[in-house]
Amino acid sequence: MSGVKTMSDRTGQCLCGAINFTATDVPDGFSTCYCKACQRWTGGPFKGVAVKAENLAITGRKNIGIFQSSDFAERSFCKKCGSAIWFRLTAGKYAGNTSIALGLLDNTDGLTARKVYFEDYKNSADTEPQDCQKFTSVEVEKMITDFVTGDAK
Repeated sequence: MSGVKTMSDRTGQCLCGAINFTATDVPDGFSTCYCKACQRWTGGPFKGVAVKAENLAITGRKNIGIFQSSDFAERSFCKKCGSAIWFRLTAGKYAGNTSIALGLLDNTDGLTARKVYFEDYKNSADTEPQDCQKFTSVEVEKMITDFVTGDAK
């Protein structure tokens, strides 16, 4: 059925693994935000899935840094590797609503883009031109091996 949200459980971690989490009742959609704060925080747009704070079990909490980024929201990060962890509303009727960074999830199968915020802040760096070179993971792994071993041809 179109428009019906399905919920699932998701697991994830930061880049270094110091923070791990399980999120329950995660909707099947994610949001993208192009505001300048998100761009400066992540180096690009922030893509996140909504999770109620009570549905988020975290290990490694001591490794979480929190930055109050506005009067109404905070952003968290891993103190060890710097991974962006969540954007959380801290004021107003939606206080506690949390958006977990999409890239932290172990599996994103079934997630679909549902909302875009600050579309007018999107810039040319967020759109790939047709003639842009694209590389698969296998191709990149070979490039790295060639670079590290000096076997590039």
